[in-house]
Amino acid sequence: MDSNKNIIAAISLSAAIIVLWALFFSPSPEDREKIKQKRIDSVKSLDAPEIENSESNKLLSRTEALNKDKRIIFENDNVKGSISLKGAIIDDLLFKNYNEKLEGTKKVVLLNPRNASDTYYLETGWVTNNKNIGLPDNKSKWKVEGNTKLSPGNDVKLKWKNDQGLTFEKIISIDNKFLFTINQKIKNNTNKIYNFYPYSQIIRKNIPKDIVNFFILHEGPLGVFDDQLVEKDYDDVIDKKYSINAEEGFLGITDKYWLTSLIPEKNKNFRADFEYSEKFKISYIETEPLEAEPNKQISNKVDIVIAAKEVDVIDEYNEKLGLSKFDLVIDWGWFYWIVKPLFFLNDYFFKLAGNYGLAIILITVCLRLLFFPLNNYAFRSMSRMKILQPEMARLKEVHKDDKMKLQQAIMQLYKKEGVNPVSGCVPILISIPFFFAIYKMLFVTIEMRHQPFFGWIKDLSEKDPTSIFNLFGLIPWSPPDFLIIGALPVLMGLTMWAQQKLNPAPQDDIQKKIFMFFPVFLTVILAPFPSGLVLYWTANNILTMAQQYVIMKRTTVKTSQ
Repeated sequence: MDSNKNIIAAISLSAAIIVLWALFFSPSPEDREKIKQKRIDSVKSLDAPEIENSESNKLLSRTEALNKDKRIIFENDNVKGSISLKGAIIDDLLFKNYNEKLEGTKKVVLLNPRNASDTYYLETGWVTNNKNIGLPDNKSKWKVEGNTKLSPGNDVKLKWKNDQGLTFEKIISIDNKFLFTINQKIKNNTNKIYNFYPYSQIIRKNIPKDIVNFFILHEGPLGVFDDQLVEKDYDDVIDKKYSINAEEGFLGITDKYWLTSLIPEKNKNFRADFEYSEKFKISYIETEPLEAEPNKQISNKVDIVIAAKEVDVIDEYNEKLGLSKFDLVIDWGWFYWIVKPLFFLNDYFFKLAGNYGLAIILITVCLRLLFFPLNNYAFRSMSRMKILQPEMARLKEVHKDDKMKLQQAIMQLYKKEGVNPVSGCVPILISIPFFFAIYKMLFVTIEMRHQPFFGWIKDLSEKDPTSIFNLFGLIPWSPPDFLIIGALPVLMGLTMWAQQKLNPAPQDDIQKKIFMFFPVFLTVILAPFPSGLVLYWTANNILTMAQQYVIMKRTTVKTSQ
């Protein structure tokens, strides 16, 4: 019965959180109407032409695709790659400080050429409603003027001319982290007036193989448009094109650890599109044309962030580029105001202790201390309930044929002993958002990736590699993936089982069996999860059990006097 009440209370609190969020954080009816109207307007906004693409269907290996066209090389302390002079597209990038696997030297590659099987690249350019004007596209061959290698402080200038007296230029720069800036210009050497619309787009062929597909993390197209966060799953974009007009913002594609993003020039209205036609296309185009007068030039700037989602770097660009909510490319979730501060606290402990696993344990201790008084109150109530278990069992036997009298007798017992069965779970429920927040923080941030703990845990972002089915490596046999239930998940299950022994046992026999099986169930469920998360749950269980044991011992002595 008490367990049922705890479950009901948990569901009620979850519902209350959702309702409170809807009341205080969701857009007002007026704002929702404005957003709705903006989406309607975006569909109607046909003044800006569509961005056309022509792609070759011939697939090559990545090496063959890279060697097919002439390139300029770029490199700084964090990234390395090249820009194809055919189309002037950024289609080759790897992260110098991140390996694909813990044991190995192969770097994480994010971008791939258009003819590779895993095409993923970024493109900038111009379109116009005048079909008679020759424009550079992704097949045009650009020429390099001056510097032939892109690095911090050494920009690269590309040039392309048509047969009608128009010269197109791109001046590309890179900082020492993850920011590319492209200044593109058109010089009109004719006596005519032309209108052009600048655009940028990200082309990706495949959904990532290592996509998490878990409700706690968004991966896929996203953007912030006039302060409104938009997140679309890949399946959403396949099913239906999404368009919106905005005055400011950014858009891109986010993976668990990696990001590609486009940031339009300030104070320029644009239309953003998320769509799919054999490939995913995340693009924007300015909705007000730039007028190229005779013998004059027009220019446009786009910032491109292709980054490992390091928190300090993302926050730096959020401020440096004057963006709103760029830090939301890291999926902090509804409890942003809890999750992000917890990250900074955990990062402080990591720098202090020098071990990410110890940092997780220290932040778990801090949370237990924060809620120590509340948990004391809850455990004191639970201990009183456990003391009453023999008397409740006796009442159950006496009134086994009359449930109404049984309920009345139990309520009289509660009243006589001054016990409120609900009061014990409320303080625990108040702390649930904080413990969910640390779980979220560890799951979505890159800082735990490839961080060791001690012993056999070499990477806290991966599951425990040992398995109970080969006696944790003592038997020379490699079990299949679904049988890899490591030592750390088993320890977590044992701590949960021991913790249950300290709680009042359910009166119902079916509930008893369910709760006996629950630690085993959770051990199997959490076995594939990152070791850092399992370590957090294990440390939390041990600290909870220690506090609960002390409180129950004290309560037992007090009652016996």
